Amino acid sequence: MSSLIRWDPFADRMSLRGAIDRLFDETFVRPGWGWIAPIGATDLAIDMYETKDEVIVKAALPGIKPEQVEVTITGDTLTIRGEAKEESEVKEEDYIRKERRYGSFCRSVTLPDGLKTDKAEATFEHGVLTLKVPKSEEVKPKTIKVKAK
Repeated sequence: MSSLIRWDPFADRMSLRGAIDRLFDETFVRPGWGWIAPIGATDLAIDMYETKDEVIVKAALPGIKPEQVEVTITGDTLTIRGEAKEESEVKEEDYIRKERRYGSFCRSVTLPDGLKTDKAEATFEHGVLTLKVPKSEEVKPKTIKVKAK
């Protein structure tokens, strides 16, 4: 004998939030991203700010060694690229969770005008790459004294 099941017309409806989440998941999904995924441009966090004398760019590169990073400036474009190597000490089947990303990464940003890119200096400390690019004399702010007559 079969039992009766009460029909609920709203049982299969999707919440607005669920529909929007599904839309974004399906629209902006990154192909090939699974447990192990390459570091992409959006994953290379960069801060860029200026002082009176220079423009400073900082990039967070946790787990990367300085010799794995290449910094180039071509025209007004700064490019930071490198590769994060995967540790091979642990067998794939022994992992419970694997979220750190491995592979090559590359990020390019446009620098402001009026910099002495040939005088740029890069340092690497505690997983943070710091690039200092001095400003040319023409773009440095100048203070003009006002004289009373």
